[in-house]
Amino acid sequence: MKWLLNIALASMLLATFPSVTHADTEIHINLWKRKLQLLEDGKVVKTYNIGVGTKDTPSPMGIFNIVDKRKNWYDGFGSRWMELSVPWGTFGIHGTNKPYSIGGFVSEGCIRMYDHQVEELYEHVRIGTKVTIDGPITGSPDVTYRILVNGSRGALVQMVQNRLQAAGYYQGICNGRFDRLTEVAVMRYQKDHGLPLTGQIRYEEMIHLGIDE
Repeated sequence: MKWLLNIALASMLLATFPSVTHADTEIHINLWKRKLQLLEDGKVVKTYNIGVGTKDTPSPMGIFNIVDKRKNWYDGFGSRWMELSVPWGTFGIHGTNKPYSIGGFVSEGCIRMYDHQVEELYEHVRIGTKVTIDGPITGSPDVTYRILVNGSRGALVQMVQNRLQAAGYYQGICNGRFDRLTEVAVMRYQKDHGLPLTGQIRYEEMIHLGIDE
């Protein structure tokens, strides 16, 4: 009978104290400022300087998740690698053997950090951690717009696919990859709206789709 009383007492004590939970961790990246912020329960707890993609190889924009974590992944990627769920390519947050590049538009799209800082960040995040990347619509503040063609990739392509899908022209996956299915959808849209049948997304199509004004 005594053991039943002990169990009841333990249950009462556990109910008195709140359960311990992990902080809700997120990462916010600002491509304009080349800054990465670590948030816990909605509050910024750390801010890091980063290196981001060049104007020809821009960093991805959107909302992603960390899908893989590795130590010493490959030469040149520093001591830590955190892969993002970008559907049109392999991108990640990682260290670098070129610390002088931090703060610039220097990478092929990945987010570069100092090794000692990426090691710190690595310990705070888990598989599934949300990563929001915000920046210029073209991926670079120096690029006003991009002509998208079959073979193009990126957040801008995904945005076009989303608009075409919402308008009933595109039936594929909005994965940021400009393939033949996307090209056909673009040509159908151009035909219905009296635009030249190029199969490309130029500035005029951007205006029509409401992506630029």
